[in-house]
Amino acid sequence: MLKTMSKFALALSMLVALVAVAPAAQAKPQIGKSAPAFSGQTADGKSLDLKMFAGKTVVLEWTNKDCPYVRKHYGTQNMQNLQQEAKSKFGVVWISVISSAPDTQGYVEGPEALANVKATGAKPDHVILDPDGIIGLAYGAQTTPHMYIIDGTSMLRFMGGIDDKPSSNWETVKGANNHVQAALSDLAAGRPVSQPATRPYGCSVKYRGS
Repeated sequence: MLKTMSKFALALSMLVALVAVAPAAQAKPQIGKSAPAFSGQTADGKSLDLKMFAGKTVVLEWTNKDCPYVRKHYGTQNMQNLQQEAKSKFGVVWISVISSAPDTQGYVEGPEALANVKATGAKPDHVILDPDGIIGLAYGAQTTPHMYIIDGTSMLRFMGGIDDKPSSNWETVKGANNHVQAALSDLAAGRPVSQPATRPYGCSVKYRGS
């Protein structure tokens, strides 16, 4: 009896330990905390690490070329204009991340990703291929697009939807309040970001098994 109870107590203690570890393993990024470190391979075959951009503001954009919401922002030049403004006016490094797994919507390999950048006139500094979803899951990226802003101290300052018009209708770009643009303006002016977290919208990120 005592031996059985000891085995039960051991099993219970192991279960408690696993439960205690699980939340940390699944921890999501938080505004005002260090952004999750990551490294990955770009569409042109180069290695990229977040630490490379210490001292610079970084924008992460989760994207999927076949998603109607992404097509809205690129088809109207809304995303390209934002990329250009962010880089020229605010000096940011813009990184597009593709977390679509093989055989899912939006999956591309390097040459196709680069061809899409050229065809759409997109202006990211880098395109990271994340087919295993490692970076996407680390950031809790839910949709395409899903936007994040990391400041020069590697603190996460914004995450969420690109604007306040959660629709794939191209006409809704007109008059939308662009949350990313507003957040970058706040950071450039030394102000706290007025809306540091907004609701993301778009197609679900096509992780493996989704």
